[in-house]
Amino acid sequence: MKYLAGIDIGGTKCAVTIGWEKDGAITILDKQKFPTPKDPGEAMKELVSTLRRMLEGRPEITLSAVGISCGSPLDSKTGLVLAPPNLPDWDRIDVVTPFQEAFGVPAAVQNDANACALAEWLWGAGKGCDNMIFLTFGTGMGAGLILDGRLYTGTNDMAGEVGHVRLSKEGPDGYGKKGSFEGFCSGGGIARYGRGRIREHLASGGETSIVRKGQSVEEVTAADIGLAAQGGDELALSIMEHTGKMLGKGLAMLIDILNPQKIVIGSIFLRQEALLRGPMEEVIEKEALSYTKDVCQVVPAGLGESLGDYAALSVAGNIAVED
Repeated sequence: MKYLAGIDIGGTKCAVTIGWEKDGAITILDKQKFPTPKDPGEAMKELVSTLRRMLEGRPEITLSAVGISCGSPLDSKTGLVLAPPNLPDWDRIDVVTPFQEAFGVPAAVQNDANACALAEWLWGAGKGCDNMIFLTFGTGMGAGLILDGRLYTGTNDMAGEVGHVRLSKEGPDGYGKKGSFEGFCSGGGIARYGRGRIREHLASGGETSIVRKGQSVEEVTAADIGLAAQGGDELALSIMEHTGKMLGKGLAMLIDILNPQKIVIGSIFLRQEALLRGPMEEVIEKEALSYTKDVCQVVPAGLGESLGDYAALSVAGNIAVED
């Protein structure tokens, strides 16, 4: 039984969570959020003081570790955040030492994709796996890798940037590259691809329920396309089918290269699995080696839409696993 603290540092909000881990499961006991202060020093002070107040209100708790989740780039070995796009003022900010000094327990930081991978591995759909891939499939497309029973972060914490891989010579832009995995399989990518298809469809005299009354084509989101597809709109179904096929193409590559037991996918796959799974599996069947695909399951995140609440806690939980 362990009490863990999770610190989520976001571009607009920060969250501090306390969890109770017992028998391979985690229970969230308390969570507090506040807007991210612009000054990193002030933000760190508020994070430490928030956790201290939460612990003071629960004297029965003896904290075991603190985990921090933040956007990349960062240096997990030194605990430094290196000016990620959503936190440009956080350049070489030590986010680990303040918690070690304040609470006298081990602390560690990981990027958000790695943190989600750890959460699914420790407590979710990847529990019991030695080799697992977690894919974000939300605002962007990133991966966290569990290989041989350990989190694999690469030489400088950049392992798992699968969204940058090009799947096609042409296609929507994602991660600064046309036709990338993220360009096809992310919220923004689906929207950009879908808008192009909608414009072509309307120009040829077609009709679609994707564009709501009073909405411009440029305002269409991935959620709009998914909702219309669930309602049977043919164009929306075609867009989601294409997304599923490109997802399958990216997964087949990962299956052959890393030979995982499971690929766990969050966010959009959670909500649209019924539409995406068929075309995804069709492409995997054609593209992946039988020896690798036959031992790999593709599943939605076991922690569901609450995965983000557990991500930073899992970084703390992983400290004990590594020890």
